[in-house]
Amino acid sequence: MKLSSKAIVSNSDITKNYKACREKAETFGTIFILKNNQPDAVLFSITEYERLSSLIEYMESLDEKDVEKVIECLPKEGNRNRYLIQDLRDDLK
Repeated sequence: MKLSSKAIVSNSDITKNYKACREKAETFGTIFILKNNQPDAVLFSITEYERLSSLIEYMESLDEKDVEKVIECLPKEGNRNRYLIQDLRDDLK
């Protein structure tokens, strides 16, 4: 996963400038919050949350064999694409 330094904020930034951090989450989909220079939390935009929730629900509906097929389709290294549920369904066919 590539991580933009612009998508990282400190714990104090989120406390002092929540609105700006929320806007960053809308721009990047996800921002990472650091506390004492260590990962502490993640803030998702509602769009990203809904996308991930749909994907999780779909994965939970699959049987183990189909989950293994999906995992095999995902790249092991490098840039990972955003997968749409329909793309995953098409890969299973």
